[in-house]
Amino acid sequence: MAAKLKKGDKVVVLVGKDRGKTGEIVRVLPREGKAIVEGLNIAIRHTRQSQTSQGGRIPKAMPIDLSNLAYLDSNGKPTRVGFRFEDGKKVRYAKTTGETIDA
Repeated sequence: MAAKLKKGDKVVVLVGKDRGKTGEIVRVLPREGKAIVEGLNIAIRHTRQSQTSQGGRIPKAMPIDLSNLAYLDSNGKPTRVGFRFEDGKKVRYAKTTGETIDA
């Protein structure tokens, strides 16, 4: 299935502890159906000190399920993403405004 959300997209979290917060997708994990959003869903990871790293309590962004994220359109409102063909190319578009996302 084609990816409705991609790296670099501005998204809003729909459910969970970070509900209503917005961020940019840093990485998409298509096999698990999750994405890592910059600055959201932070967990503290305890790491042991080594010669290369300091160690201690390090905050780390954890993956969020793609179904719990919505794309932010040009108006700053959450929208669903659809696909259509323009000039023989398959492009994503915001369902609320009808604008194409990929130009």
